[in-house]
Amino acid sequence: MHDVIVVGAGVAGLTAATKLVHKGLDVLVLEARDRVGGRTLNAPIPDVDGAVVEMGGQWVGPGQHRVLGLLAELDLKTFPTYDDGEHIIEFHGRRVQTSARIPFLGAVTLADIGQTQLRLGRQLRGINPAEPWHSRDAIRLDGETFASWIRRTARTKGGRTFFEIICHATFSADPSEISALWALSYFASAGGLDPLINTRGGAQDARVVGGSQRIAELLAERLGEAVRTECPVHSIRWDGGQVLARSGSEEFVARAAVLAVPPPLVDRIAFEPALPVDHVTLRRRLPMGSVLKINVVYDEPFWRAAGLSGQFVSDHRLTNMTFDNSPQHGEVGVLVAFSEGPRATALAKLGPAHRRAAVLDDLAEFFGPRARSPRAYLEQDWTAEQWSLGGYGAFATPGALTRYGPLLREPVGPLHWAGAETATEWTGYIDGAIQSGERAATEVLARLG
Repeated sequence: MHDVIVVGAGVAGLTAATKLVHKGLDVLVLEARDRVGGRTLNAPIPDVDGAVVEMGGQWVGPGQHRVLGLLAELDLKTFPTYDDGEHIIEFHGRRVQTSARIPFLGAVTLADIGQTQLRLGRQLRGINPAEPWHSRDAIRLDGETFASWIRRTARTKGGRTFFEIICHATFSADPSEISALWALSYFASAGGLDPLINTRGGAQDARVVGGSQRIAELLAERLGEAVRTECPVHSIRWDGGQVLARSGSEEFVARAAVLAVPPPLVDRIAFEPALPVDHVTLRRRLPMGSVLKINVVYDEPFWRAAGLSGQFVSDHRLTNMTFDNSPQHGEVGVLVAFSEGPRATALAKLGPAHRRAAVLDDLAEFFGPRARSPRAYLEQDWTAEQWSLGGYGAFATPGALTRYGPLLREPVGPLHWAGAETATEWTGYIDGAIQSGERAATEVLARLG
C-alpha cells in the first residue's frame, strides 16, 4: 500500500507529489499520457539541435513567485519574450501599426477602453479570488455572462470588441459562455487585468530556456520510479480510509489520493461510491476552452528587420493572435499563432491542408509573402487532446460558482483536488498549478497526520 496516489503528472500533480515525498510519504503518480507535463508540451524544432518550441502553456512573469522560485530551484533559466518593434492590430476594418501598449483606435473608443478599465479596477476591489462566491455582488455577477458584463460596462462597439478580444485570448472561449464572476475572479487572482495582458512586465514577460515542459520533466526525474506514465485511471473505489485506483488490469492502493486532472476528465473516472452529485455537477460546469496553437518556423526572424515585433491581433481572422516565439539565440525565426474560442472551432473543422493554408494566409497578410514558405509547421489542437479536452484552462459557466464553488477545493473523503483551475492566485497559469499542488499536499498531510 502507498500513502498517496496522485492522478496526473502535470505541474500540479508533480508539485503535490514532490512535497509529500519530502515529508517522507510513499507516493505513486499515475499519468495517462506517455509523457509528463500535462498542458505544457515542448516540441523540437526540426534540424536545429536542442531548440524547442512550446505547444502548450509557456510564459512566466513578475509576481509569479512560485514558478520563478521553482525555476531557480531546478536551475532553469528564463529569457525575455521578444517585444521590440511595432505590433499590428486589425480592428473594425482598420489596421494600426504601433509600439504602444494600447494602440490608438480612435479617440472615442480609446476613452471608452480607459473608462471600462477603471470600472473594472473598481469592481475587482470587491472580488475575493479565494472565495469569489463571497464577493460583493456575487449572485448578480454569477447570474450573467461576461458578454453581458461587457455590454453594460463598455459604452462603444469598439470598447466592447476590445474586451471580447481579451476574453478570447485569456479563456479561449467566447464571453457568452463564461460567468462574469469567474472572469472577474480570474483577473483578480493575477492582481488585475494589466498583469494578464501585458508582455513586458506582465504574464507573457519571459520564456523558459529549454521550454516550460522542462519543469515537469525535472520534477519527475527527482521522483524517479514513483512516476508511471501510460497509466490512465479509469476507476477509483474509496472509503474513509483507503483508495483503490484501477488502470487497465492493475490495481493500486493508498490511504489518500490527489486528483490533478482537468475538471472534465473527472467524469471519465468511475467512482465507487459515486462522488456527491454536487461535485459531479460542478465539474460538468467547468468546460475547457478551445484553442489551436501553431508554431511556424522560418530560416530567420525576418519580421524583425522590418521593425515588427511579430505580434498581431485581429478581431475577425481565424488566426487571432501571434507572438515571436524564436529560440533565445535566434538560430531560426518562429511565429506562434493562436486560434481561440469560436475561431478555433471553425479552424479545427478544416482539413489539415486547408487549415495550414488559412494560417499561412493570415501570417502573410501581416508579415509579407515570406510567411507563406516556412521550413516547418507544428500544430497542436488541444480540444482534440483526449487527456485535456481543451485548453489552456477550464472556466465556470453562469451560476456555477455561487451554487457549487465552495466544492472546488473541498476534499471528498480521502480524495483531494489540484489543478490550475483550483488556484486562488494566478488561476489557470503554471504558477497557479504549483499553488494548487502545494495546497492539496498540505491537506493530505493534515489528513494523514
